[in-house]
Order: sequence, then C-alpha cells, then structure tokens
Amino acid sequence: RLPVPKLEDTIRRYLNAQKPLLNDDQFRKTEELAHHFEKGIGRELHEQLVAQDNQNKHTSYITGPWFDMYLKAREPVVLNFNAFMSFNPDPKSEYNDQLIRATNMTVSAIRFMKTFRAGYLEPEVFHLNPEKSDTQIFKKIIRFVPPSLSWFGAYMVNAYPLDMSQYFRLFNSTRLPKLNRDELYTDEKAKHLLVLRHGNFYVFDVLDRDGNMLKPSEIQAHLKYILSDNSPAPAFPLGYLSSENRDTWALLRKNLLDNGNEAALQKVDSAMFCLSLDDFSIKDFVHLSHTMLHGDGANRWYDKSFNLIIAEDGTAGVNFEHSWGDGVAVLRFQNEVFKDSTKAPAISPQSQPASVDSCGAVQKLDFKLNDALKAGITKAKQKFDATVESLSLNLIQFREGGKDLLKQKKVSPDAVAQLAFQMAFLRQYNQTVATYESCSTAAFKHGRTETIRPASIHTKKCSEAFVKELVKHSTEELQKLIVECSKYHGRLTKEAAMGQGFDRHLFGLRYLASSKGIALPDFYQDQAYARLNHNIISTSTLVSPAVQLGGFGPVVSDGFGVGYQVHDDWIGCNVSSYPTRNGKEFLQCVCKSLEDIFNVLKGKKIGS
Repeated sequence: RLPVPKLEDTIRRYLNAQKPLLNDDQFRKTEELAHHFEKGIGRELHEQLVAQDNQNKHTSYITGPWFDMYLKAREPVVLNFNAFMSFNPDPKSEYNDQLIRATNMTVSAIRFMKTFRAGYLEPEVFHLNPEKSDTQIFKKIIRFVPPSLSWFGAYMVNAYPLDMSQYFRLFNSTRLPKLNRDELYTDEKAKHLLVLRHGNFYVFDVLDRDGNMLKPSEIQAHLKYILSDNSPAPAFPLGYLSSENRDTWALLRKNLLDNGNEAALQKVDSAMFCLSLDDFSIKDFVHLSHTMLHGDGANRWYDKSFNLIIAEDGTAGVNFEHSWGDGVAVLRFQNEVFKDSTKAPAISPQSQPASVDSCGAVQKLDFKLNDALKAGITKAKQKFDATVESLSLNLIQFREGGKDLLKQKKVSPDAVAQLAFQMAFLRQYNQTVATYESCSTAAFKHGRTETIRPASIHTKKCSEAFVKELVKHSTEELQKLIVECSKYHGRLTKEAAMGQGFDRHLFGLRYLASSKGIALPDFYQDQAYARLNHNIISTSTLVSPAVQLGGFGPVVSDGFGVGYQVHDDWIGCNVSSYPTRNGKEFLQCVCKSLEDIFNVLKGKKIGS
C-alpha cells in the first residue's frame, strides 16, 4: 500500500524544496508557518488522514483526491492535461502506409485489449535485478505462489510488481463533461471502434457477437472504405466541443442530448477507442508534436481515454486524456502495440481487403445541430485556434553524449538533464523557479504519481558556479558540484518512487481539511506555498523502443512543458511554451548547459 509519510518528514522535505526559491526573510516566515502547522492543525489532519487510510485498505490515500483534482478542473483538457507520445516508424518502410499501419495497429490494440480482459497480460514488473527475476524459471515458479505471497517472492529478488488498476480504463472509456465535476464512463460491452476522418465520425464493429475479433482483412476493408469516402468536412465539426471549458461543454452536451443525439453520443462514448486518420503527412518533429499534442481540433475527440492518430504518411502517435491514468499504462499499451504490429503484423502491403459490405457495416454518425450548438462549435473553434496559435513547440537533440557516458562517469543521467534545465533557466532569466518532475508510484496499490523537486540548494549552487562564477572554480570543483547534485537528485527520486515525497501528502491534508469544512490553514495561504505549486518548469521523461518523442503543454501560462529522453548516446528535449516565455532560447541554454556539464565531466576546462 502507498504509505502516508511521517508529517515531520514531509515538512522537512517541503522546506528543503523551498530553500532555493526564497530569500532569508521569506524562508524564515515560511519555516515558522510550516512548524506551526506541523504542531497544530497539520498534526490533527495528519492523524485523521492516517485513520481514514487504515479504514480504506482497498485503495490509496491519494486516489480519491487525485481523481477529484482532475475531474473538478474546469480548463479544457487539450493542452492543459492531455499529453502525447508518438510511435517510432515501422522499421519496414513499406508498412508505414496509412491504411496498412492503421489496420495493423488497430488489430494489435484489440489483441492487447482481449489479452488484458482474459487475464493473460503479463504483469507489469519493475526489475532492479533482471538477471535474477526477468527469467522464465522465476516466472514459472512465481506463477504457483498464492497472490497474497507472490509479491513478497518477487520483492526477495528485487522485482517490484506495479499496479495495473488503471488499465481497464484504456478501452471503451470517455471523460464525460458535467457541471462542476466530470465523470469517467466505461462500457466494456461495446464492440465498435470510433474513426475520425476530415472531422466526420464513423463507427463499425471490430468484435463479433461472441466477442471474437473481425478478420484483419475485414477491418482493412472498412478502414479503406472510410479513407475513400469523399464526404465533405462538416461545416460545424463536433470535435471542437471536446476542447472547450468543461462547464461550457457540459451545457452544450446537455443541449446535444436534448436535440436527439443521444444514440450518436452513446456510440462515441462507448467506442473501444478513437482512431483519428489525418489527411496530411508530417513535415518535421515540430509539426509532429503539434499534430499529436492538439491537431486541428476537428479530427480529435479529446475526451476519449486515448486517440490513436495516424497521419497520411503512416506516422502514428497517441494523445491521451489524463484523469483516468498515468503515462505508465499508456506506455505499456504503446510498447505492446508497437512490438506486435511490427513483429507480427496482421496484414502486409500485399494483403487484399476482404470483399465485404463496408457500406452496410460502417455507420457515419450524423449529429442534429440547432443554432445554439452551431454557435457553441464556432466559439469553441475560435478559442481553440487562438490558444494553439499562441503555443510554441521547440525541440533539440543533443548529440555529444548520453546515458552511457554519464553512467561511466558515475552520475545519474536524469540528474544531469534536470541540472541542465536549472542552469538554462538561470542563464536565461537569472532565476531559480519552482520545478516539477513526475515520478510514478505504481509500485503501490492504486499509486498514481509523486513529485520530484529538482530545484535544490545543490542545483542552485552548481548552476551559479557554471553560469556566474566560472573563473572562481577549477574543473575538479565543478565535477564535485555535479556529483553532489546527482547524489541528492538520486535520493529525491528514490524517496518519490517509494511514496516518500511531500507534495501528495500536503495535497491530501489540504483536501481533507476542505472536505471536512475546516478553514484553510495559514500554511496553505503562504505565498511561498502558492509559488512552489506554480510550476514554471514542468518536466516528464520516458525512454522506450516504441516511442519517438513525447510532450505536453505548459502547466502555467508563464511556464515551460519539458518532455525529455536520455538515450544511450544522445539527449532529446521537447519544450512547449506560450508568448511570455521563449522556448527556443531556453533550449539553446539547455544545449550550452549540457555541453558544459559533459566537458567538465570529461575533465576539459570550459570558457564562460
């Protein structure tokens, strides 16, 4: 189970995270408020939280508050919450045709779903010592150990089974807009797929009456039929509604239902997933990021648990809604779909579509729109276009080294990437600001995420040495500063992964106070608390053989959304920003910082 940290540990960690962001006077005030909270109302809330947690052993203390946080948020899901991960191309270039890839990936997605629902999907396990635990012998033995003990058997060989309770929401699921708080809806009985093309909505069954998958050649025939349908794009594309403010969308949805669209919406909500077929090819990585992160607004349904997006040239990616689950579940799905569709593709470029009546099998959904709905769609489009217009996406690939060299120098690759972001921001804006790195707590029952706080007194000291005081430090001294940052970041990462951060605990206490009608404690009214939770640099990382790149929007209007990957011999970074920040310049500073760090680690003297 996800542990509730000790209150004194949480306060100590909180103050450590505040230290690099505050001057001495500000810090003293925050420290005083924190200790007052720890001894008073904070202690009472903590004891209540622990008692509540002990009464709810079937779940974790963060589950309810975290769902609420997502579902009560009224901002549009697109750019504010939805993230994307794009697939690598199929190694066999002739398989990167839109129809072939759409068919193969759809078939692999259905195979994944059926394997999962039948209980045959291999458990997700984090192997700290794969030579011992990631073996056929170990898997055979552990299979016969009763579930109540099997996790302990895995733990003995340093293998950690991860929570898979989110996986069921991958399929047949949608976030429904409701006033004040949205709902998650899942209908596992539905057998159809939703396909979007030119902003038109199509559905067809991919499972038969007995739950068996249609032949791949039939799925191919139906997709070919949709791709060759030359219906014009709708004058009022419904997709834009899912990009609206949630309360606005909830009212428009009620209007849609009242206007005779219940059956059509039911088809959309219950569909296995949404396959978005775009009618253009991808020009470059920036175009790829824009396409997968938000697209044109008409050819997406952002409320679906995920949209599988396939461009005309076969470039594919996933845009996923975030309330139901986290990156780990989506990444497992993508890894399996990529592996299956490339190693065991259902159809080949030589395959012929089946001779079936696609005209009868594929239903094009028609929506009845009154003037209020048309006006609503027009307004949603204007807002969407304006927001997208103001969003910048920038990428770099740093090719002078990666994980291999950093491990050889005995420093953490993730710590070095995070140090480069701190150094870059200091170089660009002469500031150290609140920084967020997401860490999965899936090693625990119903774990979600915890925050790593990469901005520390160590990164501040090291960044200032590199950016402002180079002449004062020898290469050896700079190396020591990097090693200190690496050790401290390693500790923070380990603590977060073990549920020993401070962010979720403080969030849980605040949520508890609010749910009991207790006045918001002074601790939470501190400007420093608000500033720490205004995450100007928001970061998330993943590396996978299936994924080319990933990204998300800034979480605050004056922030950067940083998706990054540390590969064996290079580092990739994808940054989103709005006009108040310059993402291109930030990445130039990241490049300079990485260059300096790598040179120092190699023992080279660097110039300012």
